[in-house]
Amino acid sequence: MMIRNCLLTVALALAAAPAMAANYTLAVEPNYPPGQAEMVYQPLLDYLSASTGHTFKIKTSANYHVYWRDLRAGMKVDFAFEEAHFAGYRMGRLGFTPLVRTAEPTRYSLVADSYVAEEGTAGLIGRPVVSMPSPSMGYLLMLEIYRNPIAAPEIKSVGTGWRDGVEMIFSQETQAAMVPNYIAQLYPNLVVVSESREFVGRTLSAAGTVPSDVQEAVEQAMLKLHEDPGSYEVLVELGASSFVEAPANDYTNSESLLAGVFGYKARPAAPVVEAEPAREAIDLDSISDEDLGGLEVTAGD
Repeated sequence: MMIRNCLLTVALALAAAPAMAANYTLAVEPNYPPGQAEMVYQPLLDYLSASTGHTFKIKTSANYHVYWRDLRAGMKVDFAFEEAHFAGYRMGRLGFTPLVRTAEPTRYSLVADSYVAEEGTAGLIGRPVVSMPSPSMGYLLMLEIYRNPIAAPEIKSVGTGWRDGVEMIFSQETQAAMVPNYIAQLYPNLVVVSESREFVGRTLSAAGTVPSDVQEAVEQAMLKLHEDPGSYEVLVELGASSFVEAPANDYTNSESLLAGVFGYKARPAAPVVEAEPAREAIDLDSISDEDLGGLEVTAGD
């Protein structure tokens, strides 16, 4: 009896104790070579570990082709930090929940030297323009600028990061580059030839397999990231001043940017359930005894 009581006490203590520390993976877009990505995101991973008590490890890809392949295959990751079109895809296909996003919305700019920019977008037709590969948001938004493939630039996906395109302009290896606005703003000597439409900022989302208390802890930590002096450099590198809440309905149509990308399959439409026609009310007073096939019985019979 004593042993049984001891076991019960231990079980109750374990149930009341906080969840044990766990290991989680954070997938990020291949905006940097894998080695550089680890250095860029390590301060963020350390901050999350210190704030939540869990361990976070980055998951990188060699390029966007691999990233898109793994995303379509549903490769298991716990968290993802990416642009809205990928975040929307994870939400609709893999059951992810958006936690926070950058306070700044996402736009992409086609930038060039002033003498090239004077000719406008038409002046870049047939000329080399650098962008990260498809299906990066920058590449897909550049296709919105040049919808006619015959009258389009020669898109070169040779960089390993968004800044590479800018450096190639300076080295005269390309005429222009498609880059995020937070990169374009760092180079005031370049001129914006065209600017894309706006999307919600880059988003940190969580898989449905992550416990709700861990999701909440990560969300609260990210909302306070800008208050941490040690995280200044990572915010500068990410081009964000802070993170804000990310309502799910902000991503309703973001996945549509991926339509037309190799391997993309539209989600099947939800079956339409037709409502049953309303039954016609029956007026009992209009029905005779003969219609009912019954016998009229009166008191005293």
